[in-house]
Amino acid sequence: MAETTESHPILKEVDPVIMPRADLVGNNRSFSWITEKICGIIEEKTPTWWWVCFCVAGFLASFTVVGIVYLVSTGVGVWGLANPLNWGWAIVNFVFWIGIGHAGTLISAILCLLKQKWRTSINRAAEAMTIFAVVCAGIFPVFHVGRVWLAWWLFPLPNANGIWPNFRSPLLWDVFAVSTYATVSVLFWYVGMIPDLATVRDRAKTKIRKFFYGVFAMGWRGSNRHWSNYEMAYLILAGLSTPLVLSVHTIVSFDFAVALIPGWHTTIFPPYFVAGAVFSGFGMVLTLMLPLRAIYGLDDLITQYHIDCMGKIILATGSIVGYAYGMEFFIARYGANSFELFAFVNRAFGPYAWAYWIMLFCNVVTPQLFWFKKIRSNIALVWIISIFVNIGMWFERFVIIVTTLARNFLPSSWGYFSPTIVDIFTYTGTFGVFSVLYLLFIRFLPLMAMAEIKAVSPAADPHHQH
Repeated sequence: MAETTESHPILKEVDPVIMPRADLVGNNRSFSWITEKICGIIEEKTPTWWWVCFCVAGFLASFTVVGIVYLVSTGVGVWGLANPLNWGWAIVNFVFWIGIGHAGTLISAILCLLKQKWRTSINRAAEAMTIFAVVCAGIFPVFHVGRVWLAWWLFPLPNANGIWPNFRSPLLWDVFAVSTYATVSVLFWYVGMIPDLATVRDRAKTKIRKFFYGVFAMGWRGSNRHWSNYEMAYLILAGLSTPLVLSVHTIVSFDFAVALIPGWHTTIFPPYFVAGAVFSGFGMVLTLMLPLRAIYGLDDLITQYHIDCMGKIILATGSIVGYAYGMEFFIARYGANSFELFAFVNRAFGPYAWAYWIMLFCNVVTPQLFWFKKIRSNIALVWIISIFVNIGMWFERFVIIVTTLARNFLPSSWGYFSPTIVDIFTYTGTFGVFSVLYLLFIRFLPLMAMAEIKAVSPAADPHHQH
């Protein structure tokens, strides 16, 4: 009978990042179980639950298609936009989805440069989440311009009329920031996957699979030269991605911060938005990874240590967000600007007070539960809190945009935003788009970075003694 990790004196002392299984006993350089576990997800017969989820997600994604077709054929007014609320759910959802994508870049780039070993089990899935979230985010501003067939005017391309984009507009800065972010994220994700695609190629049993995985593996053979070039390229991309973590959501916050509207015109927005983006991003990582951990039995690879680390990051960023909420009121009061103070009092006690207090409960109160190790150790509670985090961060964007615009300087023009059925369809459908892409990812591509996991396993350490 094989010994368990608890009963073996060597395995009690291993790095908590990866817990080696019993088949490492007696041969601490065996990584076959990691390869079998991760490749098995791709190679086994497609499970019934995957088909059910894929069909539901596909049906949900059709909501966005129907909503967008109707919007293009009818006009942006079907989104419920009207003076003074010319920014509604479209911009709320854009900022929400961009924030969701932040954890992937942070885990991949910053934690890579800081040599944090615990990132290896979750970075691949988080990077994929980043790319799919950016795809969902891009839908809203593109169609928000109204005449979507003229959206290419946002790019500084020479044209006969000499019309150039307004480079002083933060809305244009978004175009460059988000497109750069998406490009670098895709490169980072793909380059990191090349050694694992080669592994899947070599294990493929059909010519079609061998051909397609072989094409994307780009002739990888695992030679010293290949590894040297790979590590250099990965490090360069990590270095390029790191400033993007700070710059992308900072520029998204400029959509509001550089405006003169009370409630938006504040210097706290850039750091506050970045912290909120990381906060919501890690919430989504937990929301996605914990069910996959249970379904595929990945307890050895996504350990309690990983969940503990992510819980602590959510606690830290949630506390920063809570601090920013308090400082907004302080700045408004200390600045002695009656319009600014009214904007924030109106958020908390005006017609949208219900949204403000939901936001406060989800983003400030619930993450404080992560102070307790018992809570961080309870997988079900961690998953529920991660969902609360995502709900709260959507409401944060809703509160910032809608409550600020609903009541402007003229009481005669005050309004109340109510989403239309097209708003609801388009937004709900993006979760379907995201889910379809994510399900395809976990079905056809390695869910985890096998090469990186093996590198941080205690079995890979030449100084690790029996």
